[in-house]
Amino acid sequence: MGDIRNCKQCGKMFQYTGITKICAKCAREDDELFKIVKEYVYDHPGCTITEVSEETGVEDDRILRYLRQGKLEITGEGGSLVLDCERCGVAIKTGRFCDPCAHEIETELKSGFTKSVEKQKPAGNRMFTADLNKRR
Repeated sequence: MGDIRNCKQCGKMFQYTGITKICAKCAREDDELFKIVKEYVYDHPGCTITEVSEETGVEDDRILRYLRQGKLEITGEGGSLVLDCERCGVAIKTGRFCDPCAHEIETELKSGFTKSVEKQKPAGNRMFTADLNKRR
């Protein structure tokens, strides 16, 4: 059973399942708004974030969030829609990180996980009774 939390959008209480920080009603509304934005962008390639917002009625920051989540992608060269990698600042077309930074982060995370697992292994693969291992 999950926690009871307040929806980040409407403020109402909902059963938090660990998946989303918004209630089911707001999630449905967000899905509908995304469909509207997606259809507009599909029908008007190369449009700007301002144009999409004005024509669909969806706020700029919500459209930017769709880009950061990887739901939308900036196509073509240049344009007025520009995202920057949150790690190095290079221009990207979707998401939060450029490919090289995403790869480095993944490598660092895997490396940290491997080191953590190695620390848990007893040296020399020796066996101990549970109480003797706790004293080490």
